[in-house]
Amino acid sequence: MVDHVEINLLYRPSQTIAQCWLDEGESIVAEAGAMMGMSSNVQMRTHAGGALAGAKRLLGGESFFRNTFTAQEGEGEVLLTTPLTGDMFVAEVGEQQWNIAQQSFVASAPEVVLHPFATARGFMAGAGPLMFGTRGRGTLVLSGFGAVEAVTVDGSMVIDTGHLVAWDAALQFEIERSSPAGWLASWLSGEGLVCRFRGRGTALVQSRNPDEYGRVVGRLLSSGGGA
Repeated sequence: MVDHVEINLLYRPSQTIAQCWLDEGESIVAEAGAMMGMSSNVQMRTHAGGALAGAKRLLGGESFFRNTFTAQEGEGEVLLTTPLTGDMFVAEVGEQQWNIAQQSFVASAPEVVLHPFATARGFMAGAGPLMFGTRGRGTLVLSGFGAVEAVTVDGSMVIDTGHLVAWDAALQFEIERSSPAGWLASWLSGEGLVCRFRGRGTALVQSRNPDEYGRVVGRLLSSGGGA
């Protein structure tokens, strides 16, 4: 039996919380540290994430562990959140599979399997050195910094890597310089690397770039918040 967890997204788009309702015996797997609260009849089991966790630990700097929440003796509730303020997106994995930017995974049904992959230029992309593809069937919860918007790709589209959350696995994609004039022109433009999509499908974008945000905040802090 495949879990299609009932999820309500509260306080969108800037302070989103995922309210997950679990039937008795139903489970959801979440990123370590994502749990904000849960009903007393929900059991949490912490476990290593296998090859996925090992790759994340090596390349992504994220937690080696994930948590599985299972409702017992009746319906249970789990509240999930993220470190950065922003939105979430609920997708169904099955007929449509997804590629996910490194920082965007929040939770999924146990039947959804994530496998890591990287591209040659992915190691320099704002989407992170590591990306994940999905397999299996079930509910998937993703997060973004700022609002998350689904955009339709019909033919070709270019998206800044720092604004990517996830995209339809049916889409062809290449990570490339933002300027055809070369690396220096791309760097001076402030855009850096972009992802060029081809085909027909959906891409999820976040309205804010966390790397750019971090650089701006870092400069303010180093200058004493100087205005």
